[in-house]
Amino acid sequence: MIIKDSVVSMTYVLTNGSGEELDRANKDEPFTYLHGHSQIVPGLEKALAGALVGTQKKVVVTPAEGYGEIEDKLRTTASRKQFPEDAELSVGMRFAADDNDGQPIIFTITDLTADEVSLDGNHPLAGETLHFDVEVVGVRQASAEELAHGHAHGPDGHHHHG
Repeated sequence: MIIKDSVVSMTYVLTNGSGEELDRANKDEPFTYLHGHSQIVPGLEKALAGALVGTQKKVVVTPAEGYGEIEDKLRTTASRKQFPEDAELSVGMRFAADDNDGQPIIFTITDLTADEVSLDGNHPLAGETLHFDVEVVGVRQASAEELAHGHAHGPDGHHHHG
C-alpha cells in the first residue's frame, strides 16, 4: 500500500486535454519515485495515496495541482548579445538561467531574430490539464539511504545516470 516513504513503481501514459500523448513509462522501464517527497505533481501523488500494487487509475490533474498556470512574467526577451557568439541557438532549445533570487529556471527559446531571443521560463506543461492513465506495478518501503537522499535509487539500489 502506498504511504509516505514508499518507493512506488508505476507505468503511465500522460495525455493533454486534446488527447495528445505527452509522455509514457512502460512496464520494462517503469517510473519510480519516493512517495511523500514532492517528486511528482501534487495532484497525481494525492490520487495514488493508499493505492495497492495492481491499481489502475485514470487521474486528471489541474494546472494548479500540476505544473502551475502560465505566468507571463516568466516570458521575456533577451538580446542576442547576452549569449556567447558561438552559441548555436535554436527554437525549442532549453537552458537554465538564474532568476533574481538566484533560483535556476529552465528557459525554452520560443523565437529568434538576428538581435533578439524570446524566452519562456514556464514549464512546458504549465497551464495544461494532465490526464494520467496509471498502473501501480510495485511498492516497497524506502531504505534508510533512500530516505536520507530523498529519492528512490532504482530497482538495484544504485543511482542511475541516464
